Amino acid sequence: MKKLLSVAGAALLTVLAAVFTFGQPAHAAAGFSVAGGKLYDANGTEFVMRGVNHAHTWYPQQTSSFANIKALGANTVRVVLASGDRWTRNSAADVTNVISLCKANRLICVLEVHDTTGYGEQSGAITLDRAVDYWLSIASALQGQEKYVIVNIGNEPYGNQGYGTWATDTANAIKRLRAGGLTHTIMVDAPNWGQDWSFTMRDNAGSVFAADPQKNTVFSIHMYGVFDTAAEITDYLGRFRTTGLPIVVGEFGFNHSDGNPDEDTIMAYSQANGIGYLGWSWSGNGGGVEYLDMVTNFDPNQLTSWGQRIFNGANGIRATAREASVFAGTSPSPTTSPTTSPSPTTSPTGGPTPPPAGCTAGYTIVNSWQGGFQGEVKVTAGAAAINGWTTKWTFANGQTVSQSWNATVSGSGSAYTARNVDYNGRLGAGASTSFGFIGSWNGSNAVPAVTCTAS
Repeated sequence: MKKLLSVAGAALLTVLAAVFTFGQPAHAAAGFSVAGGKLYDANGTEFVMRGVNHAHTWYPQQTSSFANIKALGANTVRVVLASGDRWTRNSAADVTNVISLCKANRLICVLEVHDTTGYGEQSGAITLDRAVDYWLSIASALQGQEKYVIVNIGNEPYGNQGYGTWATDTANAIKRLRAGGLTHTIMVDAPNWGQDWSFTMRDNAGSVFAADPQKNTVFSIHMYGVFDTAAEITDYLGRFRTTGLPIVVGEFGFNHSDGNPDEDTIMAYSQANGIGYLGWSWSGNGGGVEYLDMVTNFDPNQLTSWGQRIFNGANGIRATAREASVFAGTSPSPTTSPTTSPSPTTSPTGGPTPPPAGCTAGYTIVNSWQGGFQGEVKVTAGAAAINGWTTKWTFANGQTVSQSWNATVSGSGSAYTARNVDYNGRLGAGASTSFGFIGSWNGSNAVPAVTCTAS
């Protein structure tokens, strides 16, 4: 994976602040968009990535990982793909399936080409231009998915040699993708094996952003041994915040062969400043960095110490992730005054008009396996807006709930109660939200009736 790096002296950031003052994008938000250094989903709701990397291209059979990653609270998964130059090519059909798995599990999909890793230093690594060839060849799988997919052009596109052309090459890659019809938010990785110790990305990010005709580019820094102090982390991320450029931590670990990254500061500073982070990685690491596995053998019930830290620790995924609003079935109308009383709505599929008040809830078994299952409950407001909701159900077959997300779930025997959390209690008339959980079963797994009470 990452190389042992020597840290260069800090370069001065000399670009005028005016260059980095970006307003709302002029184009319609068919998908994600960037403004003021922040990422917004297609509903215009700010979205902060909280998730992990998954090595799909090397473990294509591990499709259950998407549900398992979601079950532990993530809102995003960065998926490793291959162009066919160094590893087996992921076809358009396979990418379509990956996107469907992300959507089925209400995860935002960051798709990246890994064959670029360490170009100029790593034998066999390909150029960003070659990575663009791949993206354009599978454009059919990407178009129409702008609400759910972010295109990460190439992983760690330069090693520690020849990275001086990073800005030009990255800008040209973005322009080729736009000319090829891709309107997605684009993510670009730093050189120097992703760690930007030369500050090449940091000091040229403004010109690269400006080269995007849609001004819809996000920058990704990978934090390993170069970022082993709080000062280094806060200075690097803070400069992007100051200049109004969008930055995410696209990879980081709690330890590495090139040093000991300060994961506590990475997570705390990111949470305090609305910066996304994606830990490396779910499972399947080799080459001496197996300690970076978050779960053992792709088993979500075998969290490693790194997995416990990133999912369940302070400023971790479970406590801080917020699901993208595009999955909630709500799309706030920018033309409606906040003081306007909501009107009753009819289901877009031609279903019945919601009840005049209160809320309803529906229970679905999303996935099932021997001894376990993933459940989901969809809560829908009636003809009037609500400020909170409580759902209740009783299992008939001894099922139990072990993990949950997007709700506070408690149980007493076979009876369970789930209440909204702070960010999904308010629903407009006819609007919906969902929460999910992992449960166990033995013998049978009947779907219970669910009641809903609004407040």
